[in-house]
Amino acid sequence: MTKRDAQHMAVKPDMGGLAASARAAAKPGAIPPVETWDPPFCGDIDMRIARDGTWFYQGTPIGRAPLVRLFSTILRRDGDAYFLVTPAEKVGITVEDAPFVAVDFDREGDALVFVTNVGDRAAAGPDHPIRVTRDAETGEPAPYVLIRRNLEALIDRKSFYRLIDEGETRAHDGAQWFGVASGGAFFPIAPADGLE
Repeated sequence: MTKRDAQHMAVKPDMGGLAASARAAAKPGAIPPVETWDPPFCGDIDMRIARDGTWFYQGTPIGRAPLVRLFSTILRRDGDAYFLVTPAEKVGITVEDAPFVAVDFDREGDALVFVTNVGDRAAAGPDHPIRVTRDAETGEPAPYVLIRRNLEALIDRKSFYRLIDEGETRAHDGAQWFGVASGGAFFPIAPADGLE
């Protein structure tokens, strides 16, 4: 066994250690540059983000909002996998749907500015697109907005209903679509001919 292997095996990820590392790497008001960090993978940790945005550790909800916010700042998505990343370690976590939930939005000028359950703000536009998927069986829509890097927020039901109120019909890809405009971009929600 090499010295590096021994060091890798000696690191056992836990919530307290991750929190301490995240606090050490944090700069006030800034999201750490986790995409530039390349620490060793230390395994998976029993942490899960439920579809409603609740964070769980070992099956118990994390009730401290500042701690959830701290962990949210070190979240990274690589492909379809999610990790908490510090300069010293990278641990896998489970995300049921999207890591964030957009719980509200306001129109500011020509932009729809979304707020997430962890306090992020993102103005929908070319850098923060809105997309809507549909369940293949039920047809139920699932709307998302890109918050940062490649991390999305599921737009909650009340905000989606308000978003529909902001909608309009426009030509998109050679057809008429119902959607919303924000930040100089149009985001299609549904074909206009399917709306009655």
